[in-house]
Amino acid sequence: MTFTLLVNGSVYGTQSARNAYLFASRVIAKGHTLRSVFFYQDGVQNGSALTAPANDEFDLVAAWQRLAAEHNVRLETCVAAALRRGVLSPAEAEQHQLPASNLAAPFEQTGLGSLAEALLAQDRVVQF
Repeated sequence: MTFTLLVNGSVYGTQSARNAYLFASRVIAKGHTLRSVFFYQDGVQNGSALTAPANDEFDLVAAWQRLAAEHNVRLETCVAAALRRGVLSPAEAEQHQLPASNLAAPFEQTGLGSLAEALLAQDRVVQF
């Protein structure tokens, strides 16, 4: 089966993003394909390159990055939600004449159309 995950929870402060990551890991371990993870609402904060958890804490942003690199998973943040929360790609920072960007690689900013495509194309879309 093919999956897309929709993550609405912040990188820290709630359990939903961590649960999504654990679910993603199990989906892959069971032999299914995880095509993409779409981060929406406060979930876009999972794409910030400016998180710095303590040494004894789980680094969820780095975990998402490893998952994407090892399993060819697209990490997409909703561009509108990200802009409202200060998570910007270099292109968005330039377009809005802001001094810096902070979107972690390989996260990319996309629109809700990307999520709509996933809803039509994947066998399952699971929301956290």
